[in-house]
Amino acid sequence: MWLVRAALPDDVNQILEIAGTAGSETARLSSTLPKQREALAKKIEHSLASLAGKAIVGGQPQRFLFVLEDTATGRVHGTAGIDARAGNGQPFYNYRRDALIHASHELGISSRVDVLYPSHALTDHTLLCSFSITPELRYTDAFELLSRARILFIAGHRDWFTQKIAVEIQGVQLADGSVPFWDSLGRHFFNMDFDTADQHSGVLSKTFIAELMPPNPVYVTLLSEAAQAALGQPHELTVPNLELLQREGFQAGCYLDIFDAGPVLEARTDALHTLVTSRKKTLHGANEGGGDICMIAAGEGPEFRCTLTQVADTLEGTLKVPVNIWDLLGKTAGDEVRVAPC
Repeated sequence: MWLVRAALPDDVNQILEIAGTAGSETARLSSTLPKQREALAKKIEHSLASLAGKAIVGGQPQRFLFVLEDTATGRVHGTAGIDARAGNGQPFYNYRRDALIHASHELGISSRVDVLYPSHALTDHTLLCSFSITPELRYTDAFELLSRARILFIAGHRDWFTQKIAVEIQGVQLADGSVPFWDSLGRHFFNMDFDTADQHSGVLSKTFIAELMPPNPVYVTLLSEAAQAALGQPHELTVPNLELLQREGFQAGCYLDIFDAGPVLEARTDALHTLVTSRKKTLHGANEGGGDICMIAAGEGPEFRCTLTQVADTLEGTLKVPVNIWDLLGKTAGDEVRVAPC
């Protein structure tokens, strides 16, 4: 059985295994998940303080980290995070893609030129982040549970989060590890490769990158052909997550990741599919079979738990679930849970 719960200090070793080593598949897809023990331990500590309801933790807004656990083995197979405010107290930088029209009235010529503008307009939006899962679970119910459980957490703690929400999708990275957009632009201003810069941002933030990047608009035509082709395109391994988020109601806008030019998805928080379709229910009795498979979440703050189970509604509007789910959620008859269809 799969369970999404708060990350704990004892999970550090297993999360580091998921983060992977340089060049591994999971390492390439976990850009906001620190790969250093001390930084990861601090991230978990910050998450637990945030879950305890502290609005500002160590001078930074709330940040949350959850894990996907196989309850049969106790093994952790994935992580998923939420930053209550993108940027965490600093500007949250992206590129905004727009266009300029260059025209000569005398020659009767005009041309449209795509331009990238440095922007921090998404600062303080709620941000989904730190999504990482073992490769064998991609395209499974566990994959969907891990991602969508965050939306149920937001639904149960709505006043902690903003009206708008965003998520960065990792951009194109070639088989040899090179990143066309970074190699064509960012690398000219830093004496480091993409992986090194990415690790710095996992420990610190992207602010240090943005502060050293040129503040001027970047003409797309000056980038390499490979970099131009990569604009707004997702890494092939992120497609399952991209498709899931689109089903939630996220859409790609005009913003691109400042590192790899991957798409930045945006949505209104209150319009997210899981949030809209979720319902509060009261536990009552044991389900002896039948009913639909649903996501079910319970518990506030650090006690938050979410799993998949077969549920049965009663005529009184209460809910019956298998006995083992009662124990897994730490709830009993009369307690409130939140349910969303799969």
